[in-house]
Amino acid sequence: SPYETKSQKVNVLLSSANILSYTQVKPFNVASNKIKYGPYENIEALSNQSLVIHYENERPFLTTTRLERIIEISHWGNIAVKENLYMEHTGALLKGSFSRYEFQKDARSGQAIKSYKTILPASASDVYYRDTNGNISTSNMKVMRDFVELELRPRFPLFGGWKTHYTLGYNIPSFEYLFNAGDKYLLKMRLIDHIYNDMVIDEAEIKIILPEGVSNIELTTPYPVKRHANELHYTYLDTVGRPVIILSSKNLVENHIANFNLKYNFSKITLLQEPLLVVAFFFIIFIIAIISIRLDFSINTSHSHKD
Repeated sequence: SPYETKSQKVNVLLSSANILSYTQVKPFNVASNKIKYGPYENIEALSNQSLVIHYENERPFLTTTRLERIIEISHWGNIAVKENLYMEHTGALLKGSFSRYEFQKDARSGQAIKSYKTILPASASDVYYRDTNGNISTSNMKVMRDFVELELRPRFPLFGGWKTHYTLGYNIPSFEYLFNAGDKYLLKMRLIDHIYNDMVIDEAEIKIILPEGVSNIELTTPYPVKRHANELHYTYLDTVGRPVIILSSKNLVENHIANFNLKYNFSKITLLQEPLLVVAFFFIIFIIAIISIRLDFSINTSHSHKD
């Protein structure tokens, strides 16, 4: 503290009672999985001392080493969310080789990660879960009242040091997250969403793809993140491209699940651009077809000759 402290206590609650070693700064007290330090009296300003505790934890450590979250906004009533997730078991490394036969004989091992549950918005639909090999069918989805529970089961159990990656996507209706007053729009969505309980994300990149033709973009995030230069995204019938807002952050946990606010202007007349392009395309094809039918493109023409 930058100020002189008259009295201070520190209570440490551990997930295991098997404490191997810990910093001993008197007075302190150890009871089961709790360590109480203090009270310490009359502590000078800006003074500090390191605290190190070594204890046993047999729970698996699932870490999202990288999250790529893509939110694509459509003013035709849909918001598409796609997440590329790179997962790793960062706990104690597996010694020796792995035998699926031996694992199936006793699959109660607490060190392996066999499945975990992801919470999706209640209105999520068209959910897909796949990797580079294709669709992963070992998943189970339950539609609850306030959310959708998706149990994800990787193709193989994860032991210490093992990695996997997959893609999770779904659609949600835009009217629940996108609000407007005339040509002014406000998007309120979660910057990151639930992946698993007590989740840890080492690195996250969030891309927000806006409709073509938006202007006056203003973004407010619930906590500081790094914003990169905007890009353009092209898809069917786009002309100038769709603006893409790119954000990144590191060391995220469940407490970072919060909404961002994105304001922008968008003229509803712009919605007619793509249908008009389709109409114009078929009109041009129709005109070309009529002209080609009426013109004679043959090389030899028959002429009548008099003897």
